[in-house]
Amino acid sequence: MVSRKVAIVGVALSDCGRVDDVTPYALHAQAARRALADSGLGREVVDGFASAGLGTLAPAEVAEYLGLRPTWVDSTSVGGSTWEVMAAHAADAIAAGHANAVLLVYGSTARADVKAGRRTGNLSFGARGPLQFEVPYGHTLIAKYAMAARRHMHQYGTTIEQLASVAVQARANAALNPEAMFRTPITVDEVLDGPMIADPFTKLHCCLRSDGGAAVLLVAEEYVRDCRTRPVWVLGTGEHVSHVSMSEWDDFTVSPAAVSGRIAFERAGVGPEEMDFAEIYDAFTYMTLVTLEDLGFCGKGEGGPFVEAAKGRLKVAGGELPVNTDGGGLSAQHPGMRGLFLLVEAVRQLRGDVGETRQVRAGDGQLPRLAVASGTGGWFCSSGTVVLAAD
Repeated sequence: MVSRKVAIVGVALSDCGRVDDVTPYALHAQAARRALADSGLGREVVDGFASAGLGTLAPAEVAEYLGLRPTWVDSTSVGGSTWEVMAAHAADAIAAGHANAVLLVYGSTARADVKAGRRTGNLSFGARGPLQFEVPYGHTLIAKYAMAARRHMHQYGTTIEQLASVAVQARANAALNPEAMFRTPITVDEVLDGPMIADPFTKLHCCLRSDGGAAVLLVAEEYVRDCRTRPVWVLGTGEHVSHVSMSEWDDFTVSPAAVSGRIAFERAGVGPEEMDFAEIYDAFTYMTLVTLEDLGFCGKGEGGPFVEAAKGRLKVAGGELPVNTDGGGLSAQHPGMRGLFLLVEAVRQLRGDVGETRQVRAGDGQLPRLAVASGTGGWFCSSGTVVLAAD
């Protein structure tokens, strides 16, 4: 049985933020070209391809657009956690010898499409299957997150100010990132004073809407010597699907990261206390808080005090556990299924490629050695967690 180590050797973003003059296919291509250039490898080495969210026959349409003819493909689509789950599948395939180099690519013009009237601002998941029991009552995606947040507030005394602190610290990190869409510092009061979207979430509790794409190249260990970048090794992965219907969710205060994270850390042979930073899916502030609990960075119900702005734990500058070091979906960019952006940022930080201003440092002042990226899909329906290590 083949068993090979797997490394990420190329990462890149396409143009992000406000991109009005290109198609989603073009963003896929831009990100893919940049990731390959980052790695120093040619596209001829790519024999595996994974993509979701675009085309009728994804990833076949995107692979054709990119001029690829893969012999291993993945089109898993589980929302924002898609890319961590795909990375797990790709790592397993490479380790087993079923592929040598797998390219993960995503691109979306979510913002531009709304501005041009090609789609509306409301994303519908349809009204068939189990959703038919919730849709008639107007239970939107954001309302589901809001309900879960309210339950955590009721059960554990979490305050709206503590949730707002997540947005404040994400913006502080974005202020250090020249590629972030919104960089002006904000306060807890400014978050609370914004327009209500879904109680308890005001506007700044919610992710922004942007355009953009990302790509990640994973390869077998024997390819590393031919790369121009330092490899970042995949130590362990985990995935979990929790529910679709809210009535089937056992506990609104526990996300599927409680399972995917445990599995990933066990397989990696390390624990959350060893992580130098974390990249966490943050479509809403509550996602960050509850995922930190479920990954084991604090106890269940302790997320509120853990994330308080006054303590600054989540900030790149002086934080005990920098989280979403690029500003996250709350401030940097969020074109839809953002999980691939988490992997790009984690790899850049571990390689020391982000510039000194926002570079995370380990406790000894050196570059970080270990990180975790955890994506969430749907309304806490699925989770994928990847533990990464610097070379």
